[in-house]
Amino acid sequence: MGTVTRVLGIVNCTPDSFSDAGIYLSEDATRRRMWQIAEEGADIADVGGESTRPGAAPVGADEEWARIAPALDIARRDGYPIPVSVDTMKGEVARRALDAGAVIVNDVSALRVSGPAMADIAARGGAGLILMHMKGEPRTMQVDPRYDDLLGEVRGFLADAAQVARDAGVTDDRILVDPGIGFGKTVEHNLTLLRDVSHFADLGAGVLIGTSRKAFLGKILGDLPVGERLEASIASFVAAVLAGAHAIRVHDVLAAVRAVRVADAVRTAESIGFRGTTSGPLSHSGSLPPRGRVG
Repeated sequence: MGTVTRVLGIVNCTPDSFSDAGIYLSEDATRRRMWQIAEEGADIADVGGESTRPGAAPVGADEEWARIAPALDIARRDGYPIPVSVDTMKGEVARRALDAGAVIVNDVSALRVSGPAMADIAARGGAGLILMHMKGEPRTMQVDPRYDDLLGEVRGFLADAAQVARDAGVTDDRILVDPGIGFGKTVEHNLTLLRDVSHFADLGAGVLIGTSRKAFLGKILGDLPVGERLEASIASFVAAVLAGAHAIRVHDVLAAVRAVRVADAVRTAESIGFRGTTSGPLSHSGSLPPRGRVG
């Protein structure tokens, strides 16, 4: 079969995320969540210890590490069956996480916080690197975000970040770019980015989309609260896959996996019928880690 969209299951080890806040702070709760997403079919567990919701305040590296260390320990100690990604902007946290068995760094600042050093850390560790566009910082990003050329500005930002990563030695098959839906964007901006995922496909890297439970989905449906955005999230995942995304980042893993596999089948059928078979940096033959034991 052609390209299979990777599903990253979110593990929020934070007290203040917009969704799941404080639910997975204990070691038992973290273990249950880690195994839940693996059993429900996630390809990668994305573990984070610092909230990046609108208005969130930063935390220190030691506190962030203390929050995520148990999840990484669980992955190693319990023979965890899927790779682990660390969601961090801090080079020190990324380095410690890779030493502890993580194989991907998810940097929502796209190297702006730690600079090229973060790319060096990923390159030396042979790790994957996710680079996301964010306008401003979490505390201010949703304060009247404006663009003269949304697609051009986001694409240019990601192209520059990807080149820094390449210069550090991270190969294209280990880079994902993320247009940062919900990070310094209006509802209209988010919908445009979701519709035009293919605009980022020629950057030489895979494209990750993160729409799960986000506020713009609730606004479209009359201000639905976070807990009622499942159907909207699923619709956005399918739209992302059909628009060309290689990976999605989700809270509700089982539902997302089922929806994405159908979308993959539709996309692959179209490719076979009209353009030949598909492949790419996140196909199962690619270099980002396939399913397998971590550590």
